[in-house]
Amino acid sequence: MAKKLTRDDLHTLEKYAEIRPEMRNKVMQHKKSRNLPIGPNVTLYFEDPLTIQYQIQEMLRAEKIFDAEGIQEELDAYNPLIPSGNNWKGTMMIEFVDVNERIEALKNLIGIDRKTWIQVEGFDKVYAISNEDLDRETEDKTSAVHFMRFELTDEMKKAAKEGAPINVGIDHENYNYSVSPLPENYREALVADLD
Repeated sequence: MAKKLTRDDLHTLEKYAEIRPEMRNKVMQHKKSRNLPIGPNVTLYFEDPLTIQYQIQEMLRAEKIFDAEGIQEELDAYNPLIPSGNNWKGTMMIEFVDVNERIEALKNLIGIDRKTWIQVEGFDKVYAISNEDLDRETEDKTSAVHFMRFELTDEMKKAAKEGAPINVGIDHENYNYSVSPLPENYREALVADLD
């Protein structure tokens, strides 16, 4: 895996306008095995080159960025979200429809990012290394968005590739849910991210 995107992987704004509906449909299908609800209010979005390419294309389109420097800035911002082949990377979204409920929940979920884990069956849980770009938490509340990296040992990677079940969960005192084992389509999507 470990493929970082370059300008050669991106479409011009004109070309992207032509293929956008087709690409959007492709990415939405692809994400069905990468957007994992954990309990009622958290979704983990596992990133890969295709999901990141789509995010960059959408950003370039929205901001009308077409100069080399601006495109490189977007690549530099988003490339770190692509898994290296030794890890899984994801974006955690904490979602509450009601604004007041969300404000209250974020006060009670400080540290949730550090209590999020993935486990290849037969091995210890791997807790997320989160928010390496910037701190997303204050003394009073956590953010609704967290960026996570789950580092795997060679043994874990080998077991996952050989079919070991994969479990994902959150062990926070105010939010304790897991998906055990992952449905096969999610498991296959994550295994495809490994070297």
